[in-house]
Amino acid sequence: MKFTYKHTVYACFTGYIAQAIINNFAPLLFLTFQSQYGITLDKIALLTGLNFGVQLLIDLLSAKFADKIGYRPCVIGAHVFSAAGLILLTILPELLPNAYAGLCIAVVVYALGGGLLEVLVSPIMEACPGDEKAKAMSLLHSFYCWGHVAVVLLSSLFFAVFGISNWKIMALLWAVVPILNGIFFSRVPIGSLLEEGEEGYSIRQLASMGAFWIFMLLMACAGACEQAVSQWASAYAESGLKVSKTVGDLAGPLLFAVTMGSARLFYGKFGEKIDLKKFMWMSGLLCLCSYLIIGLSTLPILGFLGCALCGLSVGILWPGTFSLGTKGITRGGTAMFALFALAGDVGCSSGPTFVGMMAERFGGQLNLGILTGIVFPVLLLVGLNLERKIS
Repeated sequence: MKFTYKHTVYACFTGYIAQAIINNFAPLLFLTFQSQYGITLDKIALLTGLNFGVQLLIDLLSAKFADKIGYRPCVIGAHVFSAAGLILLTILPELLPNAYAGLCIAVVVYALGGGLLEVLVSPIMEACPGDEKAKAMSLLHSFYCWGHVAVVLLSSLFFAVFGISNWKIMALLWAVVPILNGIFFSRVPIGSLLEEGEEGYSIRQLASMGAFWIFMLLMACAGACEQAVSQWASAYAESGLKVSKTVGDLAGPLLFAVTMGSARLFYGKFGEKIDLKKFMWMSGLLCLCSYLIIGLSTLPILGFLGCALCGLSVGILWPGTFSLGTKGITRGGTAMFALFALAGDVGCSSGPTFVGMMAERFGGQLNLGILTGIVFPVLLLVGLNLERKIS
């Protein structure tokens, strides 16, 4: 069978599903880890920080080594680390004297894979032949959302049928996805972002460009706008809207993921008829409105509507910034994608942290904490205005 760039696109789609598995499977097991291994919740909460902290480090290092090593060995390695981390998650806690150390090692291993996937899949997709790059990028990033939905729904279904005690089987089943996709990536063609003989900008050259810092601001705001609500959606639904945990889990994060994925799918299908910059501007305004609805509403239906609108509004922000960046800085190369991912991850980390800190100041009122997060869509709109002036 002859593999074409069409197969490369499919491999990229599955790569983002693999990253969704990495980021969203273990959190479903946090309470199970607490009861099974006797680990306190504060230590378990650090696992999320460890995961994204390692991914941040990989974002930074990839700007240096990814081009030198090459896309193919790096992306295959990403899938190897992803699968190995999921498998180690089922082995190391019992194998090592300290179960928590085993969990940490497993998280570090699959975080190496998740970080590489985040840096590499987008430029590999961008390097595929085709004219509608922005559409393709939006469609690509929608697969992270569908992967998130699949992880929560299929894992929950498995646990309901076979019991949470069999979570290790589910972890091994999810590990099959990166294993098979890693093999797939070893066969498909992989292009280059740059013309033959052309060199991409160095980090120092990128840092000297005003446009680069505007795109970095947009990436950070995109990540913060998204995760400031996504990470707190379940807790907000449960504590602020007074619904059950099951309803909160399903109607909060899943509703957010579905609407975010729908926005990316919509642009991926009809993008040629839509001005990307106008679409991002309108999305920024809608995001601002969603924060106001979440922060000021007391009725559950309005709170859920706010979460849905937020997911819908942030869908285009991350992939849209990638597309604007590649058009605005044509020789950015892998270094630019890696630094954009770094800025996005900084936003993903700082957004929910800021909301949590402000909620604590308001006596634990998450709705008011999220309301203060309105600063992120405001900064996003400022960044979009600046980008318009330089383009």
